[in-house]
Amino acid sequence: VFSQKEVWVCGCCYDCCMRCLGGVPYCSLVATLLCFSGIALFCGCGHQALTETERLIETYFARNLHDYITLAYIIQYFQYVIYGLASFFFLYCIALLAEGFYTTSAAKQTFGEFRSTMCVMTYLLAVLWLLVFAFSALPVYFFYNMDATCSTIAVLTETPASINQLCVDARQYGLLPWNAVPGKACGMTLSSICKTREYQMTYNLYVAAFAGAGITLLALLTYTVSSTYNFAVLRYLGRKGIGPRC
Repeated sequence: VFSQKEVWVCGCCYDCCMRCLGGVPYCSLVATLLCFSGIALFCGCGHQALTETERLIETYFARNLHDYITLAYIIQYFQYVIYGLASFFFLYCIALLAEGFYTTSAAKQTFGEFRSTMCVMTYLLAVLWLLVFAFSALPVYFFYNMDATCSTIAVLTETPASINQLCVDARQYGLLPWNAVPGKACGMTLSSICKTREYQMTYNLYVAAFAGAGITLLALLTYTVSSTYNFAVLRYLGRKGIGPRC
């Protein structure tokens, strides 16, 4: 049997725990985890996929260094951009999570009403990242077409004449200049490329990077929704003592 004092202490602890849990911005917390995982997947897999792409082009599609030197510089540039994206999103996600905690009811009672300016920034960032998401689909499309061509070659192995007409031309996708030699792979040569470990790994890395870009986009949209909700609640219901939970 608990004494009246023990019951009162338990009740106070329970109320304190409920207030603490009520002050956790769950939407922002979930969005932060999604953003960290998505950007890590996009940057890590994307960086390695670019390195493997350069190796594939150098080995199978271009014999002269001058044919792919421009592509090599572009790949190096994008890898530096990936370094910057990883650093930026790490800091930005932490800032958004901190804002989520700041705009809860418990924090609002301590610091007063708060009007967020990061909602618009997150919305603009989500729009820009939508372009990155679409751009990351391009290498997946290239390798998908290459894999489909290799599958067709595997079906038509009994007709060599037809197989030699099936090609993947890297010059058509803008990866190499039109005077690059050979610039394309056909028939059994293409089929042998598709069976290499480098090709399979590069394809999987681009798919993973594309998935990471999608997860990051989902995280930014979640941030936008939660920030909009927080701003609306603080503006219209703040004086009634009701705070946001995102």
